[in-house]
Amino acid sequence: MGEKKFEKALERLEEIVKKMESGEMTLDESLKAFEEGIELSRFCMKKLDEAERTVEKLLKEGGDVLAVPFNVENESEDE
Repeated sequence: MGEKKFEKALERLEEIVKKMESGEMTLDESLKAFEEGIELSRFCMKKLDEAERTVEKLLKEGGDVLAVPFNVENESEDE
């Protein structure tokens, strides 16, 4: 999958979902899109897991990890 950025992968995943929801794809197109969507979903989940571990490391205080909820909706579009 190469060095894809999370944002680009998520954008492509959203495009695939919209196209599949339209109901205008053939079965073969749907299967290919589904396969690509699964790959993108796994990539995004991996990146989110990595980010979560990084945040937890940064929030470590005296050996204790403070788990702080992360609100994606407040994330800047530039990041």
